[in-house]
Amino acid sequence: MKLSTTIIPTLALLLQPTQALVGITWNVNNSSKALQEITFPMNIANASHESGFYFAQQYSFKNQKDVGYTGLQPRPDTNSKPKLHAAFSSFIAGTTSTDPNCSDGADGGAGVSCAIDIEGSYAHTYLLHVNNTAGTTWTGTLIDAVSGNETRVGSYTLPEGSGGIVGDQMGFVEYYPWNAAGGHSCKDLPRSAVTFGKPVSPGRVGALKDAYEYGDCVGQVGFETHRTLRGVEVSVGF
Repeated sequence: MKLSTTIIPTLALLLQPTQALVGITWNVNNSSKALQEITFPMNIANASHESGFYFAQQYSFKNQKDVGYTGLQPRPDTNSKPKLHAAFSSFIAGTTSTDPNCSDGADGGAGVSCAIDIEGSYAHTYLLHVNNTAGTTWTGTLIDAVSGNETRVGSYTLPEGSGGIVGDQMGFVEYYPWNAAGGHSCKDLPRSAVTFGKPVSPGRVGALKDAYEYGDCVGQVGFETHRTLRGVEVSVGF
């Protein structure tokens, strides 16, 4: 899903038709200059090992109205081994990629989508690293903060004139099966959870505001949130 580049409170009002459930705003201090690198920590130790949820952080680029995002999606275990799906995408028209992990289009619109599945422990914290590698080319990497293993998610090139990453945006929790036609019942949302860590950029400290509900299931999906040493934990569902 793509969220508006407008930050709360306008954001929650704009997103009623989408099926995202939770938003969380982030910012990086001392970020008057555009960022050339940013890392979003994320832990899904308490997420169910089933497809359906998307835990993501979104970011904007200077001189562009649309956005990029990166995040994790749980997957069912395969041969008793846990699987994770990492995504790295651009919604910006004119984005190109020759990366084998990437394909044209994002959520049915303009842009590029990159993704990869890995075997990995849900107990580990993962670092979603977004880095400017040349000109307007950006590379997404998934780093296991415990083992140190790095997995390239993909790489794309933005249109000429695109700048670096703006120092504030937001993340979200989405249950994407509800995006299909046919409606949904809020009380049928499966249980899952994520902890969003503070974003970091070289020499710059990030911060997270409190998570909040929005959409058509506010107050109906068992939403809970609290701050931990790792960041802001969010749980939803039954």
